[in-house]
Amino acid sequence: MPENLGGPTWNNRKREKKQITVFMMSEEEQQQLLVNQNEYLEVGIHIASKSKMQGMKRFIYKTRDDGLYLLDLKTIDSRIRLAANMIARYEPKDIVVTASRIYAVAASEKFAQIIGAGFMKGRVKPGVFTNPDRDDFQEPKLMVISDTRNEKQAVKEASKVNIPIIALCDTDNLVKYVDLILPSNNRGRRSLAFIYYLLARETLKAKGLIKSDEEFKYTVADFEARTDSAPPRPAYAQEEEQGAEAQPAPEAKEEAKPEAKTEAEAEEKAGAESESESAGAKGKKEES
Repeated sequence: MPENLGGPTWNNRKREKKQITVFMMSEEEQQQLLVNQNEYLEVGIHIASKSKMQGMKRFIYKTRDDGLYLLDLKTIDSRIRLAANMIARYEPKDIVVTASRIYAVAASEKFAQIIGAGFMKGRVKPGVFTNPDRDDFQEPKLMVISDTRNEKQAVKEASKVNIPIIALCDTDNLVKYVDLILPSNNRGRRSLAFIYYLLARETLKAKGLIKSDEEFKYTVADFEARTDSAPPRPAYAQEEEQGAEAQPAPEAKEEAKPEAKTEAEAEEKAGAESESESAGAKGKKEES
């Protein structure tokens, strides 16, 4: 289980003190990161949404004035290492990577190509992991999922046959059935490219295929989606790419992430602040 990074029982003063220390790392702590702290900040890897699910509360260290949650950089960094080490223990042919959003598809497909894993774009079809009679039946031993909200069917299929799941999760993502949570901004173009770039590099290092960062011949740009083929981006998505401070969103538009507003509101009405078994069951029913 993920370590306890803080909870609702903390008073505001203790929480604020802890949140400040997240971005004030010592020189020794910064040297232990996979990359310089500023590189993480520039791509907005820590910028989350305005909604939070129960399972993601532990990863939140700060709430901005405009309501956006910020994730802990040290935890993101350590989880990338942990995910890479976990992936390296499996044969590439036994790994399936999934993605549905355009930015995630480009980054995760490049990642799958580099490590030699299988890749599934879009919605995973029911029965693809559970029905041996299907022509496209597969039996992966590990799943890497880019967004549990948009890839709900992949999570459902994997959970039925006990396939371990590594998932990139924003604060508004459900984490039920996820074995390793990688807290991150999983909707920004630059953020996703940077995450999968680091995952690919660290996986190859963990497998012994390369010995240093310098031997990794790919760049972050190789993992980025082409902007000329991408749909128009709202203000929040633009902020993710520029790493700048966003203007506070109007109260009427509670959700700042693209394509997430309606579903996030539905989840909040169902009890997003205290995820329960019943809420989880309702989400599964809506999916089917």
